[in-house]
Amino acid sequence: MNISGWQTYLVTATSRSAGRTTPEVVAAALDGGVDVVQLRDKATSARERYETGLRVRELTTEAGVPLIVNDRIDLASAVDADGVHLGQSDLPVAVAREQLGEDAVVGVSASTVEQAESAEAAGADYLGVGAVYGTDSKDVSGDRDGIGVERIAAVADAVDLPVIGIGGIDASNAAPVVEAGATGVAALSAITAAEDPEVATAALRKAVTE
Repeated sequence: MNISGWQTYLVTATSRSAGRTTPEVVAAALDGGVDVVQLRDKATSARERYETGLRVRELTTEAGVPLIVNDRIDLASAVDADGVHLGQSDLPVAVAREQLGEDAVVGVSASTVEQAESAEAAGADYLGVGAVYGTDSKDVSGDRDGIGVERIAAVADAVDLPVIGIGGIDASNAAPVVEAGATGVAALSAITAAEDPEVATAALRKAVTE
């Protein structure tokens, strides 16, 4: 799997989807060219996330796009996701590998160089680094004031893993994140809350590629 080719990364959140369901948002984002989808939806129950995950898995499989599950290794296994994304307080990378298999993609959130280096040493496949610009979203961990693109550059210089910038990113400010060394950017509200998630995804993708 070409993780270094992930330029646009959707993080789902039903609570920020303007009344739309997560599968509806995912379908639109896929039409807009998103490279990877992370099922987050922390505001819903495990059962609801499972049922949503099954539908999203159908959509991503049909589109040939990877599906990552946030935090929950068991849920990732249950919906046959391609991998899991772990926070600093979640189970270790080694446990995810043991439960999901060596071929599973394991991402780790990091906001400092030290956390990034530790994740790399533990065997992570990529890093989600942020919050870059700060965010009021409870669905995105990190400094609410933003760590800045300088931290993205420092992390990218310190590790050999693909770096995905996250937090307060949209089409208007994505370019500096990539210029600082990120291989791609993740978006939550910029896509899920957009009037047209497909158009928003396409605009984000254009900002990253250009």
